Amino acid sequence: MRRISVFVMLCLSVAVVRGGEGMWLPQLLKLLNEKEMKSMGMKISAEDIYSINKGSLKDAIVHFGGFCTSELISSNGLLLTNHHCGYDAIQSHTTVENNLIKNGFWAATHKDELPNQGLTATFIDRIDDLTARALAGITPQMIAVERQSQIDKNLAEARKEYKLEAYQELIIRPFFDGNQYFAFVTTVYRDVRLVGAPPESIGKFGSDTDNWVWPRHTGDFSLFRIYAGKDNKPADYSPDNVPYKPRHFLPISLDGVSEGDFTMVFGFPGRTTQYLPASAVEQVVNTLNPARIAVRDASLKIMDKYMRKDEATKIKYAAKYASIANYWKKWIGESQGLRQSNAVDKKLAYEAEFTKRLTTQSPYRETLPKLGKLYESIEQYALARDYYTEIALRNVDLTSLMGGLKRLVTAYEKNGEQGYQEQLKRVTDFLPEFYKDFDAGIDQEKLGRLLTIYVDNLDGKFVPDALKRENLGLADGESYDKMVADLYTLSSFTTEKEAMDVLKLPADKAIYAIKTDPVYATSTDWADFYNASIATPYNNIRREIDLLQAEYTKAQMEVFKEKRFFPDANSTLRVTYGKVQGYKPRDAVEYNPVTYIDGIIQKYVPGDYEFDLQPKMLELYKNKDYGQYADQTGKLPVCFLGSNHTTGGNSGSPAIDAYGNLIGLNFDRVWEGTMSDIHYDPSICRNIMVDARYILWVVDKYAGAGHLIKEMTLVHPKKGKKPSRAKSKTKA
Repeated sequence: MRRISVFVMLCLSVAVVRGGEGMWLPQLLKLLNEKEMKSMGMKISAEDIYSINKGSLKDAIVHFGGFCTSELISSNGLLLTNHHCGYDAIQSHTTVENNLIKNGFWAATHKDELPNQGLTATFIDRIDDLTARALAGITPQMIAVERQSQIDKNLAEARKEYKLEAYQELIIRPFFDGNQYFAFVTTVYRDVRLVGAPPESIGKFGSDTDNWVWPRHTGDFSLFRIYAGKDNKPADYSPDNVPYKPRHFLPISLDGVSEGDFTMVFGFPGRTTQYLPASAVEQVVNTLNPARIAVRDASLKIMDKYMRKDEATKIKYAAKYASIANYWKKWIGESQGLRQSNAVDKKLAYEAEFTKRLTTQSPYRETLPKLGKLYESIEQYALARDYYTEIALRNVDLTSLMGGLKRLVTAYEKNGEQGYQEQLKRVTDFLPEFYKDFDAGIDQEKLGRLLTIYVDNLDGKFVPDALKRENLGLADGESYDKMVADLYTLSSFTTEKEAMDVLKLPADKAIYAIKTDPVYATSTDWADFYNASIATPYNNIRREIDLLQAEYTKAQMEVFKEKRFFPDANSTLRVTYGKVQGYKPRDAVEYNPVTYIDGIIQKYVPGDYEFDLQPKMLELYKNKDYGQYADQTGKLPVCFLGSNHTTGGNSGSPAIDAYGNLIGLNFDRVWEGTMSDIHYDPSICRNIMVDARYILWVVDKYAGAGHLIKEMTLVHPKKGKKPSRAKSKTKA
């Protein structure tokens, strides 16, 4: 590991943060966290967690597709992740005749495992501190653009020093709002195959009703396998590839959990913003979240209406619906949690103490007032930005597709036939996958409804002339349904055949057809207006906010010397630790930390798409056929709670016990605590994990896939028993 920066050293001799809070860099655990972790019950060392000299836990942690976490659980490259992380892959192999979503999938042999084009598995080889290199030449007088330009130049020079293999990548990320920089050398495997997935009656049990909610009874897991060339190095998909042999994999504990047990979650959390000023948090609660929620609420209702009518439509829109619903419900819970925990008032009190500690000569006396004024200035642009991106880019498919067509037009106009042909292949390769999950009628209804929301809730200066009611002959308050229906009727891009027919034309004729298409013309006019009138002023203010936020974060660390700070999540490898623990969300309500299969049966509703069960599950429960996976009372655990600080991206992260064994699979947070991305409250912030014994029971007893169990290493660390499979690489 390279020399630790002066900035990191600010953190080393300070007080302990609240148990469970924090997303810590694994290479700094020895300096910052090991003593506390051992006091909470951890039996392994920081070196066992992160080492570049020997196999360690980090070598079993995999960035799954760049959007989730997964972990190795066998010496043959077997990966465990969430069902919802593998959902796109499961859906891509699903048809009405062979419905893997409904029925599940279990490969009997390696030859039966299903390849997934574009799905990757990324390992962290090492982490280097580049702070001194990145910030060389930076002065307090620099404006945001100058500062970032200097940092970019510094990092470009640093990159040249890395000699990487063809399969390696170098990722450099800022930490503490740009006060610190780390480089991650990674190895990326490109042949990842689907091995097993339970039916949605297990993997999505409770679906949207139970999402972000405790008590939970969802078997949210799926199994994949990494394949490599015969040299064990990354290779493109080939039938000749062989299962990857890892440096380390996680043994699985059969001893389960008890309240108060040490838990560690290791993964790739996506994004948190712990050090925002009160003005920013208030804006999220009162302005931005309500807008995002309203757009997704309308979009979800339209999709749900059609999905309930037709099984093929349900399959087609299942992944889209789940993706949109996930953060819709999260934002609702986040807003409620921020209000109920008085997050803004607590921020204001913190800021008052911060200001009180500043000397009259402090360079930070104007930092907070300036930030407050900038947030006032950016609010209207931030609101318009969220409306546009939620509608045009995330919830309406055809307007999103127009962005790809615009790149095709730009390639032709800038680089002629050659540029056109290069971009054309990307577009034509993408279209079959796009139209497979596209319904023009649903999409049209969504755009009509959401465009009405956009115009009704924004100042007129954020509406392009082409979309203003008075220019379209619409009365005040009239919906855009008819106008959008006309666009879709006249468009050549509502079906795959029509779209491909256009793209088969000579380049000049194809470009003319695209540019005169009514959906393309409307979408690009809206996009151009957005870039000029919304995105540009927003970005200008945002750069100044980011510069001041970096100053404010640095100031907090200098002013509150007794407080230990952890960097916000940014999709890099982190460790969070806590304990198995229930919580009390409100008066007279207290939740236990473990759920059981009995709760699944209590929620069972025959025929309901969220709570139905297949006969095999009911039969196994009736016979109490739990095998070696029951707890000491004879009951089968399903999920459990921990006080680990997690966020999006931690989906699929392993829950690891004090000995370094897998005890569960992280997949969610409780609704009352979803505000932990912004404000961590130790009394109600809890992460939700599938118990490893329930996963094993589903694989073994429900699916009859005992051959997968045989390649795992099962251990009894609490009982001091030896592994029941091949010898583990981690002490049990």
